[in-house]
Amino acid sequence: MTLPRDEDSTLRHWSARLIQALQILDLEVDHEKIVQVADESLKSVGPHADAISAFIVGYAAGTASTEGRKSTQDAVHAASNKVLELCEHGESGGPDEKGWAKRAQ
Repeated sequence: MTLPRDEDSTLRHWSARLIQALQILDLEVDHEKIVQVADESLKSVGPHADAISAFIVGYAAGTASTEGRKSTQDAVHAASNKVLELCEHGESGGPDEKGWAKRAQ
């Protein structure tokens, strides 16, 4: 997915403001990946799944990177890819379904 130039510029500016305000050092945001997660979640599950999915990706990435398991960027991509995989099944499927054992980050 490639974001339109204006949207990418706006998101980069907004991210920079948030990062500065929250005093998060050395954070690089993969806007296209997060937008893809949000879009697929919205299409697959419904309203507000986009915001919830983006939040959970961030939380999972923060947890994984602070525990020293992964770099922040690797953790974001792993969590994002897991959400996108779940989106393929909509509201059904997931960790409680057959075949999902031992697939945590």
